[in-house]
Order: sequence, then structure tokens, then C-alpha cells
Amino acid sequence: MSQHYYSQQPEVRHDRRTIDTVLRGKSFRFTSDAGVFSKGDIDYGSRVLIEAMDIPDGSAVLDVGCGYGPIGISAAYLAPKGQVTMIDINSRAVELARENAQHNGIRNVTVMESDVLGALNEHQKFDVILTNPPIRAGKAVVHQIFEEAYEHLNEGGFLWIVIQKKQGAPSAVAKLESLFSNVEEVGKDKGYRIIKAQK
Repeated sequence: MSQHYYSQQPEVRHDRRTIDTVLRGKSFRFTSDAGVFSKGDIDYGSRVLIEAMDIPDGSAVLDVGCGYGPIGISAAYLAPKGQVTMIDINSRAVELARENAQHNGIRNVTVMESDVLGALNEHQKFDVILTNPPIRAGKAVVHQIFEEAYEHLNEGGFLWIVIQKKQGAPSAVAKLESLFSNVEEVGKDKGYRIIKAQK
């Protein structure tokens, strides 16, 4: 089977690179590598989500499928009194996310290897959950993320997702509407939709 960014142990040869970027007005430096999602630059969907997301300070935040960390690290920067948990199935991405948090001086994060939300304690709850879901892993995985996110949200908490219209935004919205009381599209840019669902 070919290696994907959602493989647990990428076997492709390392090809580390540095990405200098500005997110929410702050300069960040990220290290990426072969075998992780969007290794060449922060993908456009993640950027759109980062610019749109609302992270009240003091929030407990979860970043599902964190990759090398731009979404979760940005959330931790926006909520310095909050605590951000970042999870990814890809062990290489998890190591990079830890390294990138440290390098950017972000201390209020915990990074864990997890298949979907499986590594979390069943009682762990969050105020905000963020995901740029792994579309190529298939609809079943994406819908599982939504279901498990619902279970791990505090009452009144928010799930923020970014998804391309052509990659299944309508079916994603339908799935979210079957779970959440309030689902709204809060932004769109170049075919990417930002959906916010409240529990």
C-alpha cells in the first residue's frame, strides 16, 4: 500500500524543510518533512481555517489531524491561558508538531499520537475542536471524526471544520446537521468552506 499522510509510520525518506509564514499577524517558523500532509507549505484550507477560527482565551481546544501543527499552534497562540491538545495518527507529524510548538515558544500544547480521537480519555471534553479533515482517508473516517468530536465537546462548544465544496462539503454539512443543533457556514474562500457547528 502506498504511504499517505494518514499512515501511522511513514517510511518515505526524510526531506525536512523550513516554512516561514505569518498566521494571525504572528510570524511562525515550521519544520515539515516527507510523509506528512502539505509538506511544502501550509495548505490553503488550513490557512483559511486559522484566519477564521474564534478561540476564546482560556478555552480547552482540540486539533484533530494536527499534521506538523499550524492550526493547533495558532490556536494556542490565540488563547495563551487556554490548553490545546493536538492529535494525529502520523508519528512523524506528531514529532514535528512537538518540535514546532517548542521552536515557536508555544508552551500550552500537548501533542499525542491518536487514531481519530481514540487516544483521548472518554471523559476529556473541549470547548473548541478544530479539524482540516483527512478527505483522502474517506468519508467514513471524516464522519467518524465528526461523531467523536460531538462526544468530546462541552455543551455549547464549537466544532470548526474546513472542507472543499468539491471534496464533499454538502455531505459533510448533512452529517453535521444530523449531530449538532446549530450548523452554519461562516466563511468561504477559493472553494473552501468554513463550517462551525455548535453542540
